[in-house]
Amino acid sequence: MRSSNNLIGLVNFFTFLLSIPILGGGIWLSSRANSTDCLRFLQWPLIIIGISIMVISLAGIAGACYQNKFLMWLYLFAMFFVIAALIGFIIFAYAVTDKGSGRFVMNRRYLDYYLHDYSGWLKDRVTDNGYWNEIGSCVRDSGVCKKIRRDLNGVPETPQMFYFRKLTPVESGCCKPPTDCGYTYVNETVWIPGGEMVGPNPDCMLWNNDQRLLCYQCSSCKAGVLGSLKKSWRKVSVINIVVLIILVIFYVIAYAAYRNIKRIDNDEPVGEARMTKSHPSHFQI
Repeated sequence: MRSSNNLIGLVNFFTFLLSIPILGGGIWLSSRANSTDCLRFLQWPLIIIGISIMVISLAGIAGACYQNKFLMWLYLFAMFFVIAALIGFIIFAYAVTDKGSGRFVMNRRYLDYYLHDYSGWLKDRVTDNGYWNEIGSCVRDSGVCKKIRRDLNGVPETPQMFYFRKLTPVESGCCKPPTDCGYTYVNETVWIPGGEMVGPNPDCMLWNNDQRLLCYQCSSCKAGVLGSLKKSWRKVSVINIVVLIILVIFYVIAYAAYRNIKRIDNDEPVGEARMTKSHPSHFQI
């Protein structure tokens, strides 16, 4: 019995450690929500799951140390639902970020982002006027478009240098006009109409060189936020999948150890001895 208790305690300790990357992923998403992603919702389910795993693991460790079967049972019962919640979160994260990505542009290293390439719940939430007013203000206040500027000895970088920069989805969607608008580069956040007619993209008329406006109301900016959210969620989901697999393995080990403790407490023999007890021999010496 003591070895089973030690095993459960050890499993709970490693489970406690597994909660750290989950909680860290939630905190990372929270920091992104305050800077570039600007959607203050997605991080909370992950943070709650991480804290829940920590608390439940501590209960399991206490149960193993003090041989409290109720705490061990509580650990197994609660952890089952936490694992189910983590599975649901991973499925949800992949489902809402399934569609949409940047488009390659000829003679450009960066990608352009178009809102109609995205669909589903996340798009509806981001494009909702009430949410977008807050998200757009967050993107503007984060200074992401100010940080995009570069210069060489006080001279702005040339168009060719800018065209071959790798921009983030938010930088590409919010800080410059879409490429198909035909604007001419002056610097990173100042563009003027070129010799050709402005393209049919509605965002072409929304672009403004006023640094407080730029393309923050453009569909491309909303698409850029969606593209950034997709990249963030997919990174966190990969970590969560690895943690989930290990968590399930630990859960099975803890469950088997708990069953063994119950068997010992009930004085139930194992294997052949158990069969002998259930069907005692009729032959006596």
